[in-house]
Amino acid sequence: MTVQPINPDQWLAQYGARIEQAKQQAEQARDQLGGVGGSASSPDGLITVTVNATGVLTGLQIKPEARGMDPSEIASAVLAASAKAQRDASGRVVQIMTDFVGDSLALEFVKAQMPNGYAGDGTDEEEPKSELERKDTRPDDEYFTNPPDVMA
Repeated sequence: MTVQPINPDQWLAQYGARIEQAKQQAEQARDQLGGVGGSASSPDGLITVTVNATGVLTGLQIKPEARGMDPSEIASAVLAASAKAQRDASGRVVQIMTDFVGDSLALEFVKAQMPNGYAGDGTDEEEPKSELERKDTRPDDEYFTNPPDVMA
């Protein structure tokens, strides 16, 4: 088996081409990520939130019909819709980054940065219940005679 000598000019040209290709792919990923966002509404449609690629709230619409709602219900609906919008945006970010970096440690790092610990790849547990849904509504007497199991 004979080893072909490396032509330095050819190697440098190939290396330059690979760097240029990586630069173009990075710019394309950046442009795609810049347009990513998510939006979600409460089940009754009275509250709609919009988030950017990092999950930051960028828009909040509360319809006038929500005026009669309890403030804690409004807050819970905003948080639940925000989590849904974040999951939507996270899924898009993960897809873009998967196309860019493939299944790699870099992708695992991106997944770890997603809001609410959402990996965005379909492997996550079901959406956590809102605080209002988790709230224990039993009367105090029953609550203290039979308290909930709490893990330390």
